[in-house]
Amino acid sequence: MTGPTATALHDLPHLTVGELVFKVAPPRPRKTIEIVVERDASLVLKAPPAATVERATRFVTDKREWVYRKLVEKDALTGPTVVKQLVEGEGFVYLGRSYRLTLVPDETRVRLVGGRFRLPTEVADQGGMAMRRWYTEVGRKWLIRRIRPWKARLGEPSVRVDVRDLGFRWGSARPKPDSPHINIHWATLQLPPGLIDYVLAHELAHLHEPNHTPEFWSLLERLMPDYPSRKTALANQGKQIWLGTVSG
Repeated sequence: MTGPTATALHDLPHLTVGELVFKVAPPRPRKTIEIVVERDASLVLKAPPAATVERATRFVTDKREWVYRKLVEKDALTGPTVVKQLVEGEGFVYLGRSYRLTLVPDETRVRLVGGRFRLPTEVADQGGMAMRRWYTEVGRKWLIRRIRPWKARLGEPSVRVDVRDLGFRWGSARPKPDSPHINIHWATLQLPPGLIDYVLAHELAHLHEPNHTPEFWSLLERLMPDYPSRKTALANQGKQIWLGTVSG
């Protein structure tokens, strides 16, 4: 039963619960409320015609942790495991371009020279770790330069950028007042520069707004007006990224 002061959910175009904003879908014959997390991380609420704002708010409040997990997944590296072999001619991608692997004696570290990745034969049995170390070290130097104009646009010149293994996340943000910094997955360095820019801008925006609220997307749009197309491209290309798995 709907009480005399209950508000009909479908009288509203959107429902806001805390920092989460849901588009209210048109009423359809159904008995339950459902939350849909779209591919662009927007949120949709589907509910019975007689649903009230109060009922929907209670439902969303109970499902908040689930919603946040789904939003995180939208920013994740997803897809089947990409496996590399540490053999002559294997391809490894850097900044969107593929380079063949060459095994060389008498060297102590991985290098990218003359359009080839040079892997010392002495460390071939630990080549996966050596390649990840190369992406981390070289990538950090590249990102420090690349992030400068984005920091300037945001007005955050003191933001530090680190490169590390983040599991299945492209990046993370730490908005500490005294030392704001962002972390970028080493595997991100396989993407074309334009998509790396999206990851950088996305994490910089998180320094001001930790969650995917309308304010977050508005800030990201100001930083990068074409972010929706880059976000879609990242979701597609992320399925092809190598995360360090090698076979013997």
